[in-house]
Amino acid sequence: MDKIIKILIISSDAKLREVLHFCFDGWGYEVVLWDSCKEDIGAIKRISPDVIVIDVHSARLSDLKICTLLKNDFLTSSIPVITFINKRHLRKQLLRLREGVDDYLIKPPDPLDLRIRIEMAVRRSQFSLYANPLTGLPGARMIEEVLKERITGRIESSVGYLDIDNFKYFNDVYGYLKGDNVIMHTAYMLYGIIRRFGASDDFIAHIGGDDFVFIVTPDKFETICQNFIYIFDRIVPFHYSAEDRMRGFVIARDRTHRMKKIPLISVSIAIVNVGKSFGIRNNIQINERIAEIKKYLKTMPGSKYMVDRRNYKGKQSLGPRGHKKNEFAQTYKPLGQILLERNIISSEQLEEALRIHWKRGVVLGEVLKELGFIQEEQLQEALGIQEHLPSRFPSHM
Repeated sequence: MDKIIKILIISSDAKLREVLHFCFDGWGYEVVLWDSCKEDIGAIKRISPDVIVIDVHSARLSDLKICTLLKNDFLTSSIPVITFINKRHLRKQLLRLREGVDDYLIKPPDPLDLRIRIEMAVRRSQFSLYANPLTGLPGARMIEEVLKERITGRIESSVGYLDIDNFKYFNDVYGYLKGDNVIMHTAYMLYGIIRRFGASDDFIAHIGGDDFVFIVTPDKFETICQNFIYIFDRIVPFHYSAEDRMRGFVIARDRTHRMKKIPLISVSIAIVNVGKSFGIRNNIQINERIAEIKKYLKTMPGSKYMVDRRNYKGKQSLGPRGHKKNEFAQTYKPLGQILLERNIISSEQLEEALRIHWKRGVVLGEVLKELGFIQEEQLQEALGIQEHLPSRFPSHM
């Protein structure tokens, strides 16, 4: 283990405390033993354990309030709480502890089972702490760890930094809730493209706001960038009103507070290669090169990507690249848009279904049926319309 896990065990059962201390101390954990809960959680904050284990069977009813107190306090809410429960009172105790408990074991516990539950709880806690709350994707801390692992292991990888252009102005005009929909949709499309064209161990993360990072093999970044931009440019404009889509811009105040025509959102993707033959030694170098490329890309309109010239081995052009123009691009309509224009569903119903679609990955038509917003006949009719449109995408997009 990179970090010694600190466990607080609370039990009035002296024999159980002795057994658990013997096992976990021998396994290299730091163990703190209490025979009862304290009057407040101040002492727990001072100890700052990674996991709290409470023997519910031997605890007094008043002691059990600590579970709720821990989850309601900002400084302790992320600490996993595992309880021991008597099997005979399982249902009663679970109902009483349904708030504030992350896991449980039947008493007497097997120390090895408890060790596995603790390790899993710590990993879940760390992921939740570092994950982006909107998309659920790993955050900045996990990006650093993965990059360090790739650089140290000299694993050849392409690091992509994706930034949504003009996103601030979209938020200004349409509001942050609509902006969150764009972020979630972008995450869903990026995940889908990388899973389709990339490898099983490729990495996708959400730094925050409109910034994403992905790490793929160097032979795949061109295909991933081209396909993502192709999908993004044809799907995302439907987050705008029909009028703004037709005009190709919105009216908003720029950074000097002047009213200005702002183009529809696009994406800029900066690519830097790392690994044994690319000369990158640390995360700072990656960030510096990405910043240079991103600054250059921001001076050009439209969606585009560019790889760092200093460590590129491909035969294709090193300049900014987008996607091939398609004369049928403007004729494509997503399924939700077709249903909306035919007054089969409302915009509120579409947004509710899309959020479920993006988070669960279930086909949009199935989500709409599951929610009771459409019937099978209406779905098939809309799919038939989409089928005959040029430049067709999969119905779930």
